[in-house]
Amino acid sequence: MADTPMPLILDVDTGIDDSLALLYALGSPEADVMAVTCVSGNVEARQVAINTLALLELAGRTDIEVAVGREVPLERPLETTPETHGPRGIGYAELPAPQRAVSDRNGIDVIVEAAREHPGEITLVTLGPLTNLAVALEREPRLPRLLRRHVLMGGAFGASGNTTPTTEWNLHCDPEAAKIAFRAWAEAIAKDPSVARPVALGLDVTEGARIGTEHVVALAHRAGSKPDERRAAVGDDPLGPRMSVASNPVIRFIADALRWYYEFHERYDGFYGAFIHDPLAVAAALDPGLIMTEALYVDVETRGELTTGMTVADRRGLTGKPPNIDVAATADIGRFLDRLIERIGGLAAERGDADAIEATR
Repeated sequence: MADTPMPLILDVDTGIDDSLALLYALGSPEADVMAVTCVSGNVEARQVAINTLALLELAGRTDIEVAVGREVPLERPLETTPETHGPRGIGYAELPAPQRAVSDRNGIDVIVEAAREHPGEITLVTLGPLTNLAVALEREPRLPRLLRRHVLMGGAFGASGNTTPTTEWNLHCDPEAAKIAFRAWAEAIAKDPSVARPVALGLDVTEGARIGTEHVVALAHRAGSKPDERRAAVGDDPLGPRMSVASNPVIRFIADALRWYYEFHERYDGFYGAFIHDPLAVAAALDPGLIMTEALYVDVETRGELTTGMTVADRRGLTGKPPNIDVAATADIGRFLDRLIERIGGLAAERGDADAIEATR
């Protein structure tokens, strides 16, 4: 691992798996999270900011700037997905209201200004729709050269979609923004082949990253928490939702958030567990050795009757255009999950210790 931590900006729509991705980054010694920018996707951007601020407080990282970017897609009506992530985006989990406000800066300005101030240093990891990135590119067309790299969770390059038969959620929400971003890198690479291609982790690899109840128990053990095997009834209904009674607050949050996700996947995908797309993207940004990629020219369909939001990958070189995206083809899921347990579990252990010390004062 590098001696100097990697400067990261995370663009999120927090989101259950975004929450895990944030915790993964915060628990990774090679990551320097400079800021978190918020975009509408899983929930509205203002709720994303509330979730993100509260989660950072849970993790003890109130030093990280949280800024709201554009709150609606470029051209289309806003869609959110409460059936997937819950009405507030964090499943059944409860977090105290954050004690600090969002940044006075717009999230798009945060991205542009950081890239200008630290050229060639910052990795931008986008975990939601690419709305903020598209507007940032309009303000600063040099962004593909100013960033060290862009890593995104998005697209379905061979797999079926998870929103329509051809389309993954993040690109479905704002296909025009994705098209702007993909074409901006294509143009930059055509002018300067040394520009780093974005790395895209689509459903082809992220749906291999499944987290189950056994992983929550492993996280609890790593954190020194009581395994999450008992739940307390909420309200007067003994058959109603049951909340985690794990002794560690981070583990409680994870267990309660994931239970909603598990129930969603049980209904729609036939297994009691969850795909954790976003943590895999963060993990690959920090360690590209976790994935194997294929360099492809990729564009995004914006006018199709059945295919709007589809990532169209030119595997045969029919367009004659040079690759503009490194598409993840395989991922070492076992190594990733081991790291997730170690890093998030380790962070949870630190927070549990901090809470115990505070309670004795």
